[in-house]
Amino acid sequence: MTERNVLGGELDPCGTDPVTGFHRDGTCTVGSQDVGLHAICAVMTEEFLAHQAAVGNDLSTPRPEWHFPGLVPGDRWCVVALRWLQAYDAGVAAPVVLSATSERALDVVPLEVLRAHSVDVPPDLSGLE
Repeated sequence: MTERNVLGGELDPCGTDPVTGFHRDGTCTVGSQDVGLHAICAVMTEEFLAHQAAVGNDLSTPRPEWHFPGLVPGDRWCVVALRWLQAYDAGVAAPVVLSATSERALDVVPLEVLRAHSVDVPPDLSGLE
């Protein structure tokens, strides 16, 4: 059975440049081995990256030994749900792509909180001005 997104639909890819996901497949699929729950597809901001570094989760520094290029603002990355919630509580939550966020994130973060930080683009753009 495939994981669904927080909206109940098919889980969209989160990012391929750099390639994200616990399984490095571009999606926030959690699976049984991901005890950290890398479920939230977040768009990196300077504030979020600085906060993560301050709490011991440096996402900006390249780590070639782990094939990790380091993140910059604008990158999309599957982040640990508890880390995202920690940033939310500190007032620096990164924007969230709901269609690419695993339903497993709801084990930690309420949907209304994720929706409040959503940057999803609707499939039908005709209603936008």
